[in-house]
Amino acid sequence: MLLNNYQSNIISIIQKYVNDGWILSFNFSVDPRSDYVGFIQGSLEFLQSSRLFFKEYVDLQESIEKLSYSFHYQDSDNNLIFRYDNANHQPRLDYIDHKHIKDKIISSEIPDIEQVILEIITDYLS
Repeated sequence: MLLNNYQSNIISIIQKYVNDGWILSFNFSVDPRSDYVGFIQGSLEFLQSSRLFFKEYVDLQESIEKLSYSFHYQDSDNNLIFRYDNANHQPRLDYIDHKHIKDKIISSEIPDIEQVILEIITDYLS
């Protein structure tokens, strides 16, 4: 998949939730490194002024490979609600992909932007 196609897909997903009234505003940028590799980042403002900040460094040459990623969701007072990422920790975790929920860290699958948006709507906004 080309980076342009991946970018267009993310924007169309975000736009769907803007149209449905869940997302009030968003910003989005792509720093392409090649036709297949790039750094994507952005933020979404939801109802109740909560925000999702996301970044992905992706390689799309063979499949969708997220070399690094973070989906950081916080409330209107900037308190962490949850964060998915694959950052290294000290002491080391027994898994790479994980989710922070308040003071806990649990193993997780690598989410995509729509899964994270749906989790926010279902678990925090509905």
